[in-house]
Amino acid sequence: MLVEIITIGDEILIGQIVDTNSAWMAVELNKAGFDIVQITSVHDQEKHITEALELALKRADIVLFTGGIGPTNDDITKQTLSKYFDAKLVFDEQVYADIENLLKNRSRAMNELTKSQAMVPDKATVIHNPIGTAPITWFEKEGKVIVSMPGVPYEMKQAMSAEIIPRLQKVFRVPVIIHKTILVHGYPESALAIKIAEWENGLPEDLSLAYLPNFNIVKLRLSAKTEDFNATQKLISNRVDRLRDILGDAILAEEDIPLEALVGRMLTSFGKKIVTAESCTGGHIAHRLTSVSGSSAYFKGSVVAYSNELKENLLGVKTVDLIQHGAVSRKVVEQMATGALQLMGADVAIATSGIAGPDGGTAEKPVGTVWISISTKKETLSRMFQFNLNRQLNIERTTQTALLMLIDLMRNSSSIL
Repeated sequence: MLVEIITIGDEILIGQIVDTNSAWMAVELNKAGFDIVQITSVHDQEKHITEALELALKRADIVLFTGGIGPTNDDITKQTLSKYFDAKLVFDEQVYADIENLLKNRSRAMNELTKSQAMVPDKATVIHNPIGTAPITWFEKEGKVIVSMPGVPYEMKQAMSAEIIPRLQKVFRVPVIIHKTILVHGYPESALAIKIAEWENGLPEDLSLAYLPNFNIVKLRLSAKTEDFNATQKLISNRVDRLRDILGDAILAEEDIPLEALVGRMLTSFGKKIVTAESCTGGHIAHRLTSVSGSSAYFKGSVVAYSNELKENLLGVKTVDLIQHGAVSRKVVEQMATGALQLMGADVAIATSGIAGPDGGTAEKPVGTVWISISTKKETLSRMFQFNLNRQLNIERTTQTALLMLIDLMRNSSSIL
C-alpha cells in the first residue's frame, strides 16, 4: 500500500523548524509494510492543502497529514478537510470531556480557543488523543484513507503507534518488509561497489541493495518484501554469509547500529570505562557517547578544554609544547589524552584538537587540520587528518573518525583488555 505524508506549516517551509515527523513516520510505516510514495510540505493555506490532497490521492492509497490543527487562526487543516469532504463541524462531547480532563491534570483553565478543539467534522471518525487537545480525524473516500494528526512530534508519535498504524493494518493487507543493514568501514562507496560487484549481480530479483555512505562508513541495506518471513530471512542470511567472506573485517556490524552504541557495547563487554578531552569537537564526542541509553556504565566524563589555559591546568599539557608545537599538534593532543586518563581514572581516553574553521587556519595548518589521540594504560595512538572548510562538518567528521579509531583499536588490539 502506498502512503503519502503531507506536513503543514509555514514554519517548515521557511526553515524555522526541521520536519522530523516525516522521517520518523516513514521508518515506522516501512516497518509495518507500507511504502512511502512521496513526502510533501505545504503552507497553512486552504488552496495549497486542497491541491496537495488531490494530488496525493492520485498517487497513494493513504494520505497522512500532520500539523495545522491547533486552536489558533493560522491552523486551518481541520476546516479545510471539512470543506473538502463536505462535512460540518459539530461539537463532540467526548472530545470536550477529554480536553477538560487533560487540562485539569495540567492545572490549566479551559478557554474559548481550546474549547473549539472539540468541534470535529461530522463525516470523520474521531480518534482519541490522550496527550493533546487536538483530536485525530480519519476520513475514507473511495477505498482510500486520509488521516489528520497533530504536528507536535510526541503527540503524532503516540497517535501513529497506538492508533493509526494498527488501524491501517486492519484495513489494508500489506506484505512484510525486511531490511538487513551491514556497516562497512575502509572502502569509499565506489570502491566498495567494485569490490562486491559480482556478489551484488548475483542477488535474486526480490532482494534490493542500497548504498548509504556516511563519514568513513557505508551502510549496505538489503531489502525484501515477502509473504514468507522465514524463507526470506534465510535467503538474506545466506547472502550475508557470502558477503562476509568477501569483506571480512571491513564489516563493523551486521545491524543498523550507531557507532556510539557499538563503542558502548564493546566497552561494556571489556568492562572498561572511557573519558574524552575535547577541544575542536567541543564535547560532541561526549554527546554522541551519552546519547546511548545505559552509557553511564562505561562513560565517566569529559573535559572540554577549548583554551590553552585549561589544557595546561586541567590536563597537564606542557606550556613549552603549546608554544613550540601549537595546540593543534601530536604533542599536545597526546598529553590531553593521557592527562584525561589520569584526571578521571578511566581505561581509555579520546582527545581532539584541531582547526574547525572557518577562521584560524594557516599555511602550515589550514582549516580542517585535526589531531585525534586515543590513549589507554598501555599505549597511545595518534593520527592527523585534513578535513574541509565547513565547521560543522569538521566537528562531525572528527567525532565519527575518533569513534572509528577506537573501534579499530578495540577490535585489533589487546591493549585495553
